[in-house]
Amino acid sequence: MSNKINEEFISFYNVENLFTPDPPPVHKLDPTASGLNNWDERKYQNKLFKIAHVFQLMQESEGKLPLFIGVSEIQGDKPLQDLLALEPFSNNFGNVHYESMDERGVDVALIYDKTKIEILSSEPISYFFTVEKQDYEYYDTTRDVLYCKVKYENAVIHVFVLHLPSKREKDVNKPKRDYILADLNKKVKNLIVSEKESVIILGDFNENPDEENLSNFLYDDEHNKILMNPFLDLYKLGNFSTYHYKSGLLFDQMILSTNFLQQNFPLAFKESKVFNHEKLRSWDKKFSDRPFRTFAGTRYLGGYSDHFPILTVFEKTPKH
Repeated sequence: MSNKINEEFISFYNVENLFTPDPPPVHKLDPTASGLNNWDERKYQNKLFKIAHVFQLMQESEGKLPLFIGVSEIQGDKPLQDLLALEPFSNNFGNVHYESMDERGVDVALIYDKTKIEILSSEPISYFFTVEKQDYEYYDTTRDVLYCKVKYENAVIHVFVLHLPSKREKDVNKPKRDYILADLNKKVKNLIVSEKESVIILGDFNENPDEENLSNFLYDDEHNKILMNPFLDLYKLGNFSTYHYKSGLLFDQMILSTNFLQQNFPLAFKESKVFNHEKLRSWDKKFSDRPFRTFAGTRYLGGYSDHFPILTVFEKTPKH
């Protein structure tokens, strides 16, 4: 058995619509702020309890909580505050969050262990896309990418948390994902090649690890490999974090700079995995390998999320 005392890990979790409760509708058929059916205080509290429980299970499995956690599909700051007041966090964790201009009001955030991680700086990276109609044009917005410069021991790590535009309607959003990934690749390449810095990009990419965008993302302009994606091998072995009809998908990934393979770095890459604990899986035997989700379409199921969390484990290297 490995010695987990000498390990740290980080996680990412698409929590599926962690929204504050909707006010009661004036008329029965009024649209709700969340877009969900009957999203009330009871369902909200159950959702918070469920998400907190995921990290209790993780703590039991890994012997500790993550150094930091990227989360997506959070609506504003209040759900984060309410979540972090619960066990196992108990206000020992802080969060970094900015309101994005996403039309559904969903954001990404970083939750971090205040005893181990120092936030040096942070900012949202916003993207606007011009949409031309016959007689006018307007700007389409999407979820921000959250950028945080953090410090762990004596190492500075540049962290990007993202939830890229979704695959839907014959993938009309692919040009947006192409653009965002190309822009991020420039930023990351500058940090790694010019400044010799360490980088982690984690999130829901809405693409599988073997797709062209993500394969190309790992290289600089001279086709030198500057990043690694351990989720590619997991995907090839049939590990999935979410499903669409019959297809297993691994949209949730973490991409790391190669510093994490070096022995003189405080965190040495060990392994990545999908955290598909049996309690997070569907109770329906037919779908027992899939996440136990909060909603199936408009039907409330009361589960955790339509995604499994993912994590990457590091060995703490001795201080020199």
